[in-house]
Parts: sequence; C-alpha cells; structure tokens
Amino acid sequence: MNKEIQNRINYTVTCINEFSERYAMHPQKAYLYLKNYGGIAFLKECYEAEHLLSIEDAIDDLTLICKRNGGQIA
Repeated sequence: MNKEIQNRINYTVTCINEFSERYAMHPQKAYLYLKNYGGIAFLKECYEAEHLLSIEDAIDDLTLICKRNGGQIA
C-alpha cells in the first residue's frame, strides 16, 4: 500500500477514535455519525490541511462540520 494512503487511513482512524473519546461513544457509532453528517468526507477532502493541525483542532472542525450538516452532538 502507498505510504500516503496509509497515512490518510491512520489519520482518519485516529480522528474517529479521538472523536469517540471526546463524546463518550463507541468508535463504530462515532464512525457512523461522522459518515452520516459529512465528517468522513471532510477528512478525505481536507486531509492536506487538517493533518497539519492538532487532533483537538481536527475534532473541533469535525464537530462543526457535522453540526452544519444536521448532527446534534455538542
């Protein structure tokens, strides 16, 4: 597997896990929430900029994106 692809996968998994910890939910539920409200698409689309930020900032951004798309967490 290409190194960049592996980095993107690792980053996405880290963000899902950190999101699940912040909001005290199972990682699978966090993944489904992020998928349904545009968070996963956001991570894919904005990886180049987001991976340069802290994980806390990335989770803040994911929260904002999901809220804009109808998510009710936070």
